[in-house]
Amino acid sequence: MTADSPPTGLAKLLNGLCTASGTPLRSDGVEARNRLLRAALALFAAKGFAKTSTREIAAAAGVNIASISYYFGDKAGLYRTVYNDPLDCGAQGYDQFVDPALTLREALGLYLQGFTDPLKEGDLAQQLMKLHFREMLEPTGLWQEHIQTQIAPMHQGLLDVLGRTLGVTEADDDLHRLAFSITALGIQMFVGADITRALRPGLADSNAAIDTTHHRLTDFALAMVEDERQRRQAARTL
Repeated sequence: MTADSPPTGLAKLLNGLCTASGTPLRSDGVEARNRLLRAALALFAAKGFAKTSTREIAAAAGVNIASISYYFGDKAGLYRTVYNDPLDCGAQGYDQFVDPALTLREALGLYLQGFTDPLKEGDLAQQLMKLHFREMLEPTGLWQEHIQTQIAPMHQGLLDVLGRTLGVTEADDDLHRLAFSITALGIQMFVGADITRALRPGLADSNAAIDTTHHRLTDFALAMVEDERQRRQAARTL
């Protein structure tokens, strides 16, 4: 993450919980709420919504079970907060990457950073991935909501960036294909983190390595855009 870039949702969660050494930052209600969020993330990711009890979450967080009602209303409210609020990794950069003043490299770099920066958070990133997988397999309704409120706007933003670059005023199937392919570069690194660690751990075993991977993904995305530009130009000359 660059000095000027906004923290990802996962990074914000960590910043609200602990110092770099793992020492709690707060001893008041803010700390209790954040400990609930972190404990809930781990348990919901491991067991799913239905099989996780509020008593388990409170015990893991070291707080009174009444704290869940106080801060979140009920288990469903806690789950929604964990899923949507501190754990969103892409939306913070939305306003930045769609800025027409950015170069294409800058725009694609910010877009892909939403996938690579969470890798710096280690186990929390893996818990987030598992939570999203569980939501897809054991839906509570939040996955479809997430598609509409988070994924669709990000995809549309990428289409806008690509459309401006390629001179396409109305997104066609191939522009969508290009946008999905660029997104797949980031998703593979995030969702396939276990595979990366098994086959080539050096690609994501440090913040510097993750930054290098981010830069290479941006290079690959630029090459994909250039290939699509040339394909469209060739098609117009036929």
